[in-house]
Amino acid sequence: MRAWFMSAAVAAMLLPACSPTAEAPAAPATPAAAAGPAFDAAYPPALVETHFEIAGDRVNGVVYLANGPGPHPTVVLLHGFPGNERNLDLAQDLRREGFNVLFFHYRGAWGSEGEYSLPHVIEDVAGATAYLRANAAALRVDTSRILLVGHSMGGFAALQGAARDPVITCVAGIAPAEMGAIAAQLEQSPEAAAGFAAYADQLDMLEGLDGKEFVADILANRATYDLAKLAPQMVGKSILIVLGDKDTDIPRPMAMTAAFKATKGVKVSGVELSGDHSFSWSRRELSDTVIDWAKGCAGSP
Repeated sequence: MRAWFMSAAVAAMLLPACSPTAEAPAAPATPAAAAGPAFDAAYPPALVETHFEIAGDRVNGVVYLANGPGPHPTVVLLHGFPGNERNLDLAQDLRREGFNVLFFHYRGAWGSEGEYSLPHVIEDVAGATAYLRANAAALRVDTSRILLVGHSMGGFAALQGAARDPVITCVAGIAPAEMGAIAAQLEQSPEAAAGFAAYADQLDMLEGLDGKEFVADILANRATYDLAKLAPQMVGKSILIVLGDKDTDIPRPMAMTAAFKATKGVKVSGVELSGDHSFSWSRRELSDTVIDWAKGCAGSP
């Protein structure tokens, strides 16, 4: 079964063979200005392995540190369900533009301690932002400019997290999973609910996940998970919604987008790209879209 929120990308590269008899031409001298990008020797870009605790459980992550002393606007990059597409190309592009990026695995996911659940996913967004604020000096974080960017179920988590944090004013949902609409689909189709539960049961990278209990939670808490109902909490925030025109994995968040646009004080930017759920053939366009929005929302780094 092709599951919601999951995407895969495959790449292959062929290297041409060199003739043993061919004489390679001399390489032209490289101008000093083209030797490589400038960087701050005292505060260079770096990849920092890290972990932090949420309710006593160790959560694993990495921080892409931007060049220079900062403090830098910092993106919390949230992956989907189960997290095969991690959007780390986007993390690299954001760092190149002067943003720090924190990527982490939710409790119970991909080796992080604890049990995986939607309530935990939502809570873990707050745990990640708390970690950045507590370590702002070491990580060169501008705590007034923390942005949430999430893909699929990570988009759901980003929007839920932003609604609960009045300080965060920039949030992006990339093909966000509207759990209220998904609950309606599961309720209307027992076959879909059973298939989704079976898929969840075989996700060994998600600790403690029981498919039937996961579906039951979505159905029982559909009002809480309904992103459209978050509109009053989004006043004063800038929201980017990016959709793929060939995305058939999740329902389009029509009600959510309409509710946000109808709420005074909420700034919504909606962009549709040519793409499937993981934007497999439009990664550059996706990156440019997110970066342009992030610079406009948080200001240029």
